[in-house]
Amino acid sequence: MIPEKDLTELYRRMLRIRRVEEAIVAHYPKQQMRCPVHLSIGQEAAPAALSLDLNDNDRVYSSHRCHAHYLAKLGSTNRMIAELLGKTGGCSKGKGGSMHLVDVERGMMGSSALVSGSIPLAVGSAFSFKLANEKRVSVAYFGDGGSEEGIVYECLNFAALKKLPVIFACENNNYATYSPQSARQNDCEIYKRGEAFGVPGVRVDGYDLPAVLSASREAVARARQGGGPTLLEFTTCRWFDHVGPAEDYEVGYRTQEEVEAWKARCPLAWLEKQLAPETLTTVEAEIVKEIEAAFTFADCSPLPAATEMFEDIYA
Repeated sequence: MIPEKDLTELYRRMLRIRRVEEAIVAHYPKQQMRCPVHLSIGQEAAPAALSLDLNDNDRVYSSHRCHAHYLAKLGSTNRMIAELLGKTGGCSKGKGGSMHLVDVERGMMGSSALVSGSIPLAVGSAFSFKLANEKRVSVAYFGDGGSEEGIVYECLNFAALKKLPVIFACENNNYATYSPQSARQNDCEIYKRGEAFGVPGVRVDGYDLPAVLSASREAVARARQGGGPTLLEFTTCRWFDHVGPAEDYEVGYRTQEEVEAWKARCPLAWLEKQLAPETLTTVEAEIVKEIEAAFTFADCSPLPAATEMFEDIYA
């Protein structure tokens, strides 16, 4: 049984992700956003649940599809939208775009367009927590495609060896761009990949919100209490194209019926049945106001000056 306050907060975080992404879809055709966008619509549950027990000083590292991770960790909506518009008020000063969101105050330490490129950073953070004897947790998000990178296994080994407080969170939406997992991997049970190193793994239906929350909380508690790393695999579905604000059924790699079957089980719809109507109305109104303010903030923020071109470069 999930407490009502947790149900409300899950709804708030998931709806915030959904509505921000929908606003991006609506604004993208205006040609004001200066970057490609990898949307998280359909993948809200796992990051919302995983972030619920994380503190501001716990650290999260993400991939190219980072919007949900940033928003679930309560990153600034103002600075996110400004970043997508290439403005100086953006979280990366307008220089990073959609794939490089960061909010250090909230513990969202950044994301990388390099597939699985941020995983060693998450493990490094966990190592620093261990050395400092701090009860803090690090999370590394990646996709099923990212699980094919060699660095994942180096990191699993090191995290197990040092018993680090890190969670490897794999969001398996079954496709790396347009290639299904079965066409790329002989063994599709990603959650078992840590067994050789002694890292426990759990596969969770990413649309079964109680199961997602239970597995997430167990992994966070285990890491915080010194139990070491966990590999979580959340099966899920992205509703839109690999990149961009459109659907992609004409490409032919998946059918509309496949996606509609996932949509019919939307965990946001499940949450709406658990909460009072007045709660839903209040949360919705707050989020709509927040998003409107974010676009106003972004519109008022200036573009970077040419003199800033070589600032923040370290190599």
